[in-house]
Amino acid sequence: MNYYNQHPKFYVAVDCIIFGFNEDEISLLLLKRNFQPAMGEWSIMGGFVQEDESADDAAKRVLHELTGLEDVYMEQVGAFGDISRDPGERVISLAYYALININDYDHKLVKEHNAFWINIKEIPPLIFDHNEMVEKARKRMQARASTRPIGFNLLPKLFTLSQLQSLYEAIYDEELDKRNFRKRVAEMDFIEKTDKIDKMGSKRGAALYQFNDKAYRKDPKFKL
Repeated sequence: MNYYNQHPKFYVAVDCIIFGFNEDEISLLLLKRNFQPAMGEWSIMGGFVQEDESADDAAKRVLHELTGLEDVYMEQVGAFGDISRDPGERVISLAYYALININDYDHKLVKEHNAFWINIKEIPPLIFDHNEMVEKARKRMQARASTRPIGFNLLPKLFTLSQLQSLYEAIYDEELDKRNFRKRVAEMDFIEKTDKIDKMGSKRGAALYQFNDKAYRKDPKFKL
């Protein structure tokens, strides 16, 4: 008898926790499900791993199907395999979180999937173990954001220092001292001031900055 035939077979799924930054708050892209199981309830976006793809590729495909985006920052959060986590079948899910610019996704696709941006502080009860996935993803994002410049994936290419500070305050859900924050930013050569001005907030305007990935790779020291 073939060794593998002696063991049960399970479904393997991927679930994508998609974070965005909107109006000074971290938001999550959630589906109001228009399909079974759990029709009418809230969930994160997921799908099954196919025979011809790796788990990472499946997660990228699922993200692309919802947002139309590619080359997005993604990281695996962990495996969720409680026996009764899915009422339909025995399903083991690998959860990933993704960071996207909230202005860049395909709005038509999101609408077709009946998905909506929800403030992280106002997340409703989600199906299965999705709330647990979101919580673990948020903690992983917070840990990474303190030592790696992943937060810039949530910002437009050009941003003000006020936007940057608001982002990190939203990530950690705490207020940061403006003077100390800007001092740390000034010490990072890969956060570059441009000659462009944002005049949306005031007549005087605020300088716009950009993240220089090449400069960061030469000296990857980051701590905020």
